[in-house]
Amino acid sequence: MPAPERSGDPADGREVAVGVRATYDAVAREYDRQLGDELDGKPLDRALLTGFVEMVGSGRIADVGCGPGQVTRFLADQRADVLGIDLSQGMITIARTRSPKLEFTVGSMLRLPVPDGTWAGIVALYSIIHLTEDERAIACREFARVLRPGGWLLVAFHVDSQQFTIGEVNRLTTWFGQQVEIDGYFIDPDQVVAQLQTAGFALTAKVERLPVPEVEYPSRRCYLLARRR
Repeated sequence: MPAPERSGDPADGREVAVGVRATYDAVAREYDRQLGDELDGKPLDRALLTGFVEMVGSGRIADVGCGPGQVTRFLADQRADVLGIDLSQGMITIARTRSPKLEFTVGSMLRLPVPDGTWAGIVALYSIIHLTEDERAIACREFARVLRPGGWLLVAFHVDSQQFTIGEVNRLTTWFGQQVEIDGYFIDPDQVVAQLQTAGFALTAKVERLPVPEVEYPSRRCYLLARRR
């Protein structure tokens, strides 16, 4: 993952958050304020997560790219043994404050800080959208490595929108009121399926949906459910 840093903006003297970690640290509070309860308006997401918990059964589920912990909290409410992990210390601090009884840790999906076969399930909702194609392949291999045989993965990402087609990059310079430099990718579902299969997963389900009006960014989204072979 690109090395995060902060640099001055010569245009107006403000700091610019550069890279994934620095960006999410910079926007963490406003992100949580606006999106911390977003699942309330996403019935399909809630249904998929509820079904995922049932399919996993016993064993720990990791919410990879957990942000301020909204999905982690929902999984815990479904009686899941759950851990939240995120690259951003700022996000993890908010998640711990909002849910002090749950476990959260800082870590990268490109090098997950657990031994092989540790987890029974992984949820990665929109966690791969800042990764290049090569980085996504690494993340898929890491997901396979840390899942036990037969373990489950649920991954979601943006496919396209009115402004961006599949394969295009949205380079953000302002986000949640902060000056940033971060890329967001619109991803071909077939590409992700191929990467998962190469990493050792078998695809079980593929769901695409249109955006929920006035709740989220207006993009077409894809959800992939896969099982570790």
